[in-house]
Amino acid sequence: MEQQAHQETMLRRESVFEGRVIHVTLDEVRLENGKTAMREIVRHHGGACVAALTEDDQLCFVRQFRYAYEKELLELPAGKLEAGENPFLAAKRELEEEMGVTADSYVALGEFYPTCGYCNEVIHLYAAKGLHRTAQHLDPDEFVTTLTIPFDEAEQMALDGRINDGKTIAAIFRLRALRQTGRF
Repeated sequence: MEQQAHQETMLRRESVFEGRVIHVTLDEVRLENGKTAMREIVRHHGGACVAALTEDDQLCFVRQFRYAYEKELLELPAGKLEAGENPFLAAKRELEEEMGVTADSYVALGEFYPTCGYCNEVIHLYAAKGLHRTAQHLDPDEFVTTLTIPFDEAEQMALDGRINDGKTIAAIFRLRALRQTGRF
């Protein structure tokens, strides 16, 4: 790992809100110039996202209403991690829960930091293939429509703004890079 040129040191942390999904803190930090500043941080256990590719080169998607944006979004199957949960196992769980699909093989696509300015959430990205139909196991408060979209079309949708979800865009283009080098 490379040496960090810039760093902030936490001096004091105050818990502002403890919810089911997030924990918000107000942190006082020492800056590299010796001064102090306040940082509002949303703490989150993270998530896992799967770009599942069918044999006929289509990506599996879910369409669901996202209350924060007040509209439906098109996303790859994904979900939040429980505290200490293995991201790979969570990815497998979410693929089956949301799409009703399991996969023979997975490849890690790395991590994605969706909102690094004020949140510590890390989303672990995976690609999957060798899909097998099982059954959905949605949470009681989860309502989704499943669909598949040809990979090339999904890539174009990410480019032209029809797909706006950050984790989905990142996973599509990381998977594209793997495919271009013959590694998936």
